[in-house]
Amino acid sequence: MANGELHDCDDAAALLAFVRAERLTEARASANLLASAVAWAAMHSTEALHEAAAIWMPGHEQEMAIAGPGAPLVAEFSVLEFAAALGLSTDAGRIYLGDAVELAHRLPRIYARTQALDLPVWKARRIAKATNDLPMEGAAYVDAHLHAVAHKISIAQLDRTVEEARVTYDPGEAKARWEAAFEKRHFDIDSQQVSFDGTVDVHGTLDLADALDLEDAVARRARELGQLGLDVPVDIRRSIAVGDLARRQLSLELNAEDDRLNSERKRPRQVLLHVHVSEAALAGAGSELHLARVEETRSFVTAEQVKTWCANPDTQVVIKPVIDLDGHVHADAYETPDRLRERQVLLQHSCVFPWCRKPARRCDCDHIDPAARGGPTCDCNISPLCRRHHRAKTHTRWRYDKLDDTTFVWRSPNGLLFRRDHTGTTELT
Repeated sequence: MANGELHDCDDAAALLAFVRAERLTEARASANLLASAVAWAAMHSTEALHEAAAIWMPGHEQEMAIAGPGAPLVAEFSVLEFAAALGLSTDAGRIYLGDAVELAHRLPRIYARTQALDLPVWKARRIAKATNDLPMEGAAYVDAHLHAVAHKISIAQLDRTVEEARVTYDPGEAKARWEAAFEKRHFDIDSQQVSFDGTVDVHGTLDLADALDLEDAVARRARELGQLGLDVPVDIRRSIAVGDLARRQLSLELNAEDDRLNSERKRPRQVLLHVHVSEAALAGAGSELHLARVEETRSFVTAEQVKTWCANPDTQVVIKPVIDLDGHVHADAYETPDRLRERQVLLQHSCVFPWCRKPARRCDCDHIDPAARGGPTCDCNISPLCRRHHRAKTHTRWRYDKLDDTTFVWRSPNGLLFRRDHTGTTELT
């Protein structure tokens, strides 16, 4: 039944047999992928590359630790190609490769159970993530105590075993973590997750004294807003009060009668947003709802919300020239002019390496055909690459061509082909 098709399952028993067979196939494939990661790391360990001196390029490619102490180091750029073959970003591929090396070299009995299909790969990787900062003796302790029962214990029990190993074999780190448990204070503004109406979530853990002071300031300002005639529910007034606090240097002095002093302490908003709106939204044409894309948040808000932000008297608005993306910019110098860089940011949005999503605004401008070989500084030869993938393209045999304004074809050192365009990454190999 393992090779059967779903449409051949004409009764319940046949369908269940098909499910079980497919589960076995999936488990075997997962174990094989894990083993292939171990083999790839062995091929590209720095010891193996030093033996093949023609491949290793000291000074260009660094050694990278992807697992815990005692595991082999690998050449940093070797991660890129393996991640691409898995259909993962470089960071996700490095994590996968590191989990595999951690299991094979520091948790060998747990790794053997994955290869025997006695332990799901996802659970073995969960253990590997928990042990990669333990000393070698601590990892061996976890391996000895968990390998026989790893398939049936809870995640909480797994974590307790790891902490026991940490206390036993790395008491200094265990003490530091215990002390850090008293310092979990944080205050997060989730500006990357903006709702359609332009609001964000704020959450944190504060020192009690700070929390009481903040509550007092917010409550007092919310009351003042109500007294000044703002007829909205108190929760909304409290949210507006927090914004008022953010625009004052001395946040607790919010008395309504001290308006002159407060106005002197106000600071204009210093938030840079790149907002993309349609011509109809700018003109206010029609009665329909218009959308605006905020580049810094990768989300949409309404054009009306953008108008509200700009209309705030504390907001400084700077208007920059509109860039025609259908044009062509050429420079005689090697340095990329701001106009050309901005065009590539607007066209590509992110690093153009396969599966990379680093924002283009934080990337380098790469000459596809190197300037040293006569490559021009122009739209047809410039694209954004994050620093890691820029270095890989410069120092290894990763190469790419630009087919049109937003389409690139990449070739890996071992001949894998990938197409990167506005729809994402497609493997062409």
